[in-house]
Amino acid sequence: MDDHPGGGEVLLSATGKDGTNDFEDIGHSEEAREMMEKYYIGEIDSKTHPTNHTYIPPHQTPYNPNAKASQLIIKILQFLLPLLILGLALTLRRYTKKDSRHCCFHLLL
Repeated sequence: MDDHPGGGEVLLSATGKDGTNDFEDIGHSEEAREMMEKYYIGEIDSKTHPTNHTYIPPHQTPYNPNAKASQLIIKILQFLLPLLILGLALTLRRYTKKDSRHCCFHLLL
């Protein structure tokens, strides 16, 4: 590979596939074609060559801007709901509690 005039990267990019088109697209000289005969291995049997599989990306849920708004509302409610319950409990305690002045006054009589 070190002796290849185009560098080893060119050969590596054709590894595992038929390099005929790559070789012809470059426009090699007659000298290069004669050198190729020395290194030529043979034809690829297309029946034994594995088929190319196309990449199918995993399914992703589509972007929904309303989903972020609903998540924000849920977070706000998680914060405010306990405060509302606490406020309601304190308000009920205040209005249902007996007046302490009347209790003491009754004890004195």
